[in-house]
Amino acid sequence: MHVTPDGRYFIVKGRLWRCTNPSLAEEKRTILVNKLMQARHEKGTAMRRDDTAGREAARQRIDEIKTQLGERGPVWWSDGAPDWNRHMTKNTPYAEWFARVVEL
Repeated sequence: MHVTPDGRYFIVKGRLWRCTNPSLAEEKRTILVNKLMQARHEKGTAMRRDDTAGREAARQRIDEIKTQLGERGPVWWSDGAPDWNRHMTKNTPYAEWFARVVEL
């Protein structure tokens, strides 16, 4: 896995995904990640049971937790840089850097 030089994104299959806010206290981050894993488990269970309401409730919890982690919602950096979350790397200012990294 590659992380952008500024630490804002990790890259999967050429797509940028926002990293967790590095200023979160470790204890809080751990609690949120545990809650996230539980919500993902609940979503999977609901999907296997064809429980649409349960799936949507779990998806909403996942979104709320990811927002608290800084992976969604307002950006956690303060320099005014735009958010490139979920964009293909080739369509962002990280394109040249990523092309060099992939060549290595």
